[in-house]
Amino acid sequence: MPDNSTTSNTGRQAIDPRGPRFGAVLTTVVLALALLLISTPAGLVLVAWQTLVFGLGAIVGLQAQPYGIVFRRLVRPRLAPPRELEDSAPPRFAQAVGLVFLVVALVALLAGATLVATIAVAMALAAAFLNAAFNFCLGCEMYLLWARVRPAR
Repeated sequence: MPDNSTTSNTGRQAIDPRGPRFGAVLTTVVLALALLLISTPAGLVLVAWQTLVFGLGAIVGLQAQPYGIVFRRLVRPRLAPPRELEDSAPPRFAQAVGLVFLVVALVALLAGATLVATIAVAMALAAAFLNAAFNFCLGCEMYLLWARVRPAR
């Protein structure tokens, strides 16, 4: 089954922009449950799971991100082709930002600092919800701002 991605003229992978939004919906659900269950073993498992999801997306690439795999295999074949593809770099950067917040949350939970974990999960949840509900990827916007201000190579 095709993954519906291609390589752009910049050498980066181009992806169906609906995939990251689908992932944001699943992330919103997982993080909302994690926030509700934050001081329980189930909350810890949910935070650890989402940390793994973000880690795979940020470090290995979006093709390894579990929610992206579900999108490509189960959802994407049922949709019309996308009107255009988008660069994978901004969503991958967003995964890295989410990873940072959830590593903080995971370490805090393991250290018994539930308040710190709650704040970190809530911040990641807010960003995921913005993407899921309004198609506004906060991490992607951060990437674009960073790309504008960094020195040209």
